[in-house]
Amino acid sequence: MPSRDPLEGYRAKRDFSRTPEPADLAAPSGATPGFVVQKHAARSPHYDFRLELQGTLKSWAIPKGPSLDPAVKRMGVQVEDHPLAYATFEGRIPPKQYGAGEVIVWDRGFWTPVGDPVQGLAQGKLKFALHGEKLQGGWTLVRMHGSADHAPEKHEPWLLIKEKDEFARPANEFDVLKALPDSVLGGPARQDSGGIPQGAVAAPLPPALAPQLATLANQAPDTAQGWVYEIKFDGYRLLTRIEASSVRCFTRNRHDWTAKMPALAKAIAQLGIDAGWLDGEIVLLNDQGLPDFGALQNAFDGAGTARLVYYVFDLPFYDGLDLRPLPLTQRRDMLLAALTRNPQDNIRFSEAFEQSPQDLLAAARQLGLEGVIGKRRQAPYSSGRSTDWIKLKTGLRQAFVIGGYTAPKGSRTGLGALLLGLHDARGKLRYAGNVGTGFSDKTLQALSTRLARLHTARSPFADLAGRPAGVQGQWVKPRLLAEVAFADWTGSGRIRHGVFQGLRADKPPTAIVRETVAPPQAAAASPGSAALKSLRSLRITHGDRVIDKTSGFTKQQGVEHYAAVAALMLPHLKARPVSLVRAPSGITGQLFFQKHAEASSIPGIRLLDPALDPGHAPLLEIPSVAALLAAAQVNVIEFHTWNATDRAIRHPDRMTFDLDPGEGVGWAQVQEAALLVKTMLDELDLASFLKTSGGKGLHVVVPLRPSSAHDFDTVKDFSHALVTHLARIVPQRFVAKSGPKNRIDKIFVDYLRNGFGATTVSAWSLRARPGLGVSVPVAWDELASLTGGAHWTARSVAARLAIGNTPWSGYASSRNRLSAAMKQLGFKAPASRR
Repeated sequence: MPSRDPLEGYRAKRDFSRTPEPADLAAPSGATPGFVVQKHAARSPHYDFRLELQGTLKSWAIPKGPSLDPAVKRMGVQVEDHPLAYATFEGRIPPKQYGAGEVIVWDRGFWTPVGDPVQGLAQGKLKFALHGEKLQGGWTLVRMHGSADHAPEKHEPWLLIKEKDEFARPANEFDVLKALPDSVLGGPARQDSGGIPQGAVAAPLPPALAPQLATLANQAPDTAQGWVYEIKFDGYRLLTRIEASSVRCFTRNRHDWTAKMPALAKAIAQLGIDAGWLDGEIVLLNDQGLPDFGALQNAFDGAGTARLVYYVFDLPFYDGLDLRPLPLTQRRDMLLAALTRNPQDNIRFSEAFEQSPQDLLAAARQLGLEGVIGKRRQAPYSSGRSTDWIKLKTGLRQAFVIGGYTAPKGSRTGLGALLLGLHDARGKLRYAGNVGTGFSDKTLQALSTRLARLHTARSPFADLAGRPAGVQGQWVKPRLLAEVAFADWTGSGRIRHGVFQGLRADKPPTAIVRETVAPPQAAAASPGSAALKSLRSLRITHGDRVIDKTSGFTKQQGVEHYAAVAALMLPHLKARPVSLVRAPSGITGQLFFQKHAEASSIPGIRLLDPALDPGHAPLLEIPSVAALLAAAQVNVIEFHTWNATDRAIRHPDRMTFDLDPGEGVGWAQVQEAALLVKTMLDELDLASFLKTSGGKGLHVVVPLRPSSAHDFDTVKDFSHALVTHLARIVPQRFVAKSGPKNRIDKIFVDYLRNGFGATTVSAWSLRARPGLGVSVPVAWDELASLTGGAHWTARSVAARLAIGNTPWSGYASSRNRLSAAMKQLGFKAPASRR
């Protein structure tokens, strides 16, 4: 008679006084069954594929492991059931024990069967979808010679087959086992790397790459503390992408300058590098062999770029490998080898110096160089500003926005002085002084010609009624940047004794702010202490995986985004049910919308009382920084919240209107529509707040005082009445019915966000769309300055963080009561809802 203990075979093979493997059955993991794939370096290395079913882990040993190629059928044998606790087991099974060897959790997640899984298992054909960190999409397990009465103990052979879907990959293009060898729990890869440097990852060459940027510092760590120093070149940052015979040259602002420097592009192609990304600086050298920024700018103005020299200092990608996780010193060793294989006169390796940074800075000052760059030896390459790289300058110098100029005096021609500006924390251009020296006659003439094309009657400066005090000038559109060296800052934020160095064309004007000195341990826009602590303790798996191909943004950078915005975002998340949008294979792959607790729990996440949403698994809340980052680590891109908190789940504390433009609607019409919605709300004495959606629309939010008289149905019906009223009085702009056909040339103000269980994307959340827009709170007086589309993206939002939630500072004190507004509009809720 068969045993009633499904783990009898498992326990019979193990001595639990010697092996660390779990003996307990454990409780089911949740409403959705889990799965795990363990890499087992036993006497015969293999992968153990396990599916949670009927209270245990049904298990197969797959010698060659899973393949993403549907044409590759991997054979395996079904083995004894394992306890559910085995899903998290990693470690060494001792010698002379069954299965002796190292075990790591190679992948995990949850699975959804197609049809009845118990019947499918018995009949020998089990179809299912996997939702893991490495394996996704449809799969099939087929028994080769079995029938319904076959027992696992007979080790019947099965085939594991990948279905043809968006997650399938040809084996000759991508081997998931080699590309992603590591444990998802933090254990190391247990197989030979096949010559791949420890820490490097096999990966396709990304189409775009954001550079690592240095933080301005006034103190230099000594080389004995693990730092090296290079010259800070007086030039333009340049990243070059090499793939076969194709070479593309990009500025730090992602402008393609390949056509501007054909000689350099040709030289890069002759290096003999098959594929890779180079990072460096282009300069033009003077007769003394020193960088000359003015000459560099003249070269792009027409003098020719054939004499450009490219100093290369980093190698983020090389020959099919992502080298960013490697230490700086290892990347530089590989870079030097790559550059010396087929040396080119105008491509040079940026040497590092072992001398003290103080001596190097003194030498740089004597030579008239801009400064030095310090880098941590063991640091990975990380896109964005980082304190792993610091810059120390010999004097004060930075880029300024040109907002105007004064007339020349005496014998001078062209112009007198440039009027300079910097953006403040709110993005306003503030006057920062002027510069009237450092110009040649040729430069004055060329500048005045360019500036004449940008004339405008209105001052671009925001202070002193739009006109810098004591300065009369001709205003220009703020499009050009001047690099200026100066002696000091005045107490009012003006520069002293400025000297013009040249124009810059490699940075966007909107990014120009006053550079502030930060100690090496503090980043310019770093996470708060709690977020930083959580970030450091979090193991990010496959951080190099590109989640948005259009921007090159990686999973690592996604987690870092949520660390940077955590303090701002948590007030929008706490005590509020949240729905999660997960993108295991990036935003172009299949997205999963998670509203309730699932089998693969997220550390730190709070499960709300099931009574809040009867008949379903518990709702979720993100209560802490740790939970927010843990969610990002399991591929959550978007966070959507309810219009109520768990304290009064049936009674909304806000009303949301999503302005959703239809085909043919321009951005100016969206801005106008937002003002019309605000005007209508103002007439009803309802305070409202504005935020970008992170997509193509805007969100108008009305804070409410939760009332027992106003449940979700009432608030939804009232918001519908408001939208219907708006469409009736402005039919040429608004429509009250959803659907693409109804919205052509019109805007649907989506009131459906106000139903029970409906959600709206949280402030500071990324959006799973090309470019990774960000939903950002804004003030109503900023509406006119917003641009179409997302406005802020994952790449550009850092400059906005200093403003944070300030535009919504009056939100809590502006909570509205709906009764008066309902009466004024003539709205009456059905008696059953009063």
